[in-house]
Amino acid sequence: MSRKPDPTSDPAADHPSVAKVAAALAEAGQADSARGIRFLPDAARTAAQAAEALGVPVGAIANSLVFRMTADDGTVAPLLVLTSGAHRADTATLAALTGARHVDRADPDFVRAHTGHVIGGVAPVGHPSRITTLVDEALRAYDTVWAAAGHPHTVFPTTFTGLVTATGGRAATVASGSGTPSVTDAGKAAPR
Repeated sequence: MSRKPDPTSDPAADHPSVAKVAAALAEAGQADSARGIRFLPDAARTAAQAAEALGVPVGAIANSLVFRMTADDGTVAPLLVLTSGAHRADTATLAALTGARHVDRADPDFVRAHTGHVIGGVAPVGHPSRITTLVDEALRAYDTVWAAAGHPHTVFPTTFTGLVTATGGRAATVASGSGTPSVTDAGKAAPR
């Protein structure tokens, strides 16, 4: 006799990436965020899809964007930018903020290798190793910010300060046309 699936259960709850995100959030002192991981019936691979599913402004969605940073010596490293879904990060601005010679979007293989997550479900935490992270100042405008939880069907609630703290990232203005690139001291949080 087969059992019917429980329609109220979260099919992604046992996913290894989601479990890593929950553990990383709890370890970073974000137990409420870990408990608040929410399953969405449809994949939310874009900020607009996530905002629609949650009934929140698109700006309250923290996009996890992975870039390739190239240093002057040719060394390549990942850069995670948590940007408001209301605008786009500017690669020239990101290069100026990080001191990189060049910053460009990463391909899916690079993203998965450095985060352990697939595009559309990249979480700010739960990666195999620490990634240099910038957190968009525009996210300060929202009391609750939503971020991917390691799977395209999962998100978790947090705050701007919670993202900075959990990632050990730096607060920064990452969009083009927003004046001189700047990084604030709000990002001087302990590493996860």
